[in-house]
Amino acid sequence: MSAVLVVEDFGPLRKAISARLKKASQLQVIGEAADGLEAVSKAEELQPDLILMDIALPNLDGVESARQILQLIPQAKVIFVTQESSSEIVREALQLGAHGYVVKHRAAIDLMPAIRTVGQGGQFFSPGLSW
Repeated sequence: MSAVLVVEDFGPLRKAISARLKKASQLQVIGEAADGLEAVSKAEELQPDLILMDIALPNLDGVESARQILQLIPQAKVIFVTQESSSEIVREALQLGAHGYVVKHRAAIDLMPAIRTVGQGGQFFSPGLSW
């Protein structure tokens, strides 16, 4: 079972993602965070296997949060779930070690396949992204 931390500043979406994940028997949502600093703190405390993270976060953006988290927990896997789709940001996410990148408008279709693919050791990127 994978322990998941959900990081999203928009509360209703964060709750919706967590509720959807709780229906998957192989996943356990162990925490939620609403900003980047909280994400780093909770990740260090909870040691999740998987982090679903937005990029546009208050206090510390998702890319920098993920960078700090991966320094603390190098075995954690990060999947960005974000509206950001510019090639520069996708490239930066790849360079820091993200395992997946799901564009929010495709999250209903792509999120669970992304989690499965990353859980099996692969990488997942929503169709149409360029880097």
